[in-house]
Amino acid sequence: MAKAFRLSLMKTVILGGIALVLSACPLLAQKTLKAELLLDSKSVLGEGAIWHPSAQELYWVDIEQGFLHVYKPASRQNKTVALGQKVGTVVPSSSGNAIVALHDGIYRYRFAEKKLELIIPNPENTTTLNRFNDGKCDPAGRLWVGTIGSNKSAALYCMDSQYRMARMKEEVAISNGIVWSLDKKTMYYIDTPTGKVVVYDYDNDSGEITNPRDAIIIPPDMGGPDGSTIDAEGMIWIAHWGAYCVARWNPLTGEMLCKVQVPAAHVTSCAFGGANLDSLFITTARTGVSDEDLKKYPLSGGLFVVEPGVRGVEANLFVEKDQ
Repeated sequence: MAKAFRLSLMKTVILGGIALVLSACPLLAQKTLKAELLLDSKSVLGEGAIWHPSAQELYWVDIEQGFLHVYKPASRQNKTVALGQKVGTVVPSSSGNAIVALHDGIYRYRFAEKKLELIIPNPENTTTLNRFNDGKCDPAGRLWVGTIGSNKSAALYCMDSQYRMARMKEEVAISNGIVWSLDKKTMYYIDTPTGKVVVYDYDNDSGEITNPRDAIIIPPDMGGPDGSTIDAEGMIWIAHWGAYCVARWNPLTGEMLCKVQVPAAHVTSCAFGGANLDSLFITTARTGVSDEDLKKYPLSGGLFVVEPGVRGVEANLFVEKDQ
């Protein structure tokens, strides 16, 4: 009977040669979960949540205020660093620093010295007013980061450990959520106004991406897809701007599997963290929210958390050479 019970809680599905274990976790079976407030930060534009696995800290940013936040769940303390200009994203580096994408370039922030160092200028600063937006590191330790601009003037870039930057995709409007599959063979990417997640064949050795096709189409009534993360079962969790939620999606079928309600309209990013990678941290924004909605949802701009009943995977660090 015990064996039958275990089998009832787990099912293996093989699609496209990839074996996925789909959990029938009681929490996920509820389909709709509710996030709880962790920190009433009242961020103007909270973004970029990423868990540092060895430091056991959550990095996240407030784009508009130029803040880099470091939250320690163990002590429930949040440390804030003012960077002096808008910051699109942050990733931990292998040397213990943080790599931050500011308006005018990619910088290294040295926590010990409390010092910013320019690595490479924003390649679009001479031709547009575009700033850097969301970004993450691939399994090989390269930084992928995109820009945001009008009339599809933005792009997606990749910076390697030698600090060489290549333009990987052009004609982007709002470069956002980006994650890689567990087998390191595919990359999922969001350009928010398109309302979809595009999947690419990905070469981990070279970083080359090819053969783009639609993986997930977001219904118009579910807002705009923003930041994303992937769980240990290969499912993608997407923050939905304007829709008060984070949703779990199957990238192989395009099906929505679960929704997390968040008491804030503009949900911007999500990341698994905690000692067991079983907590989903969620950032939100106050910008673009009417006074009426702020009265209804006063926690907008806060940092939230939920335990969805599935674990995430460790974030990829940026591999720095000789630092």
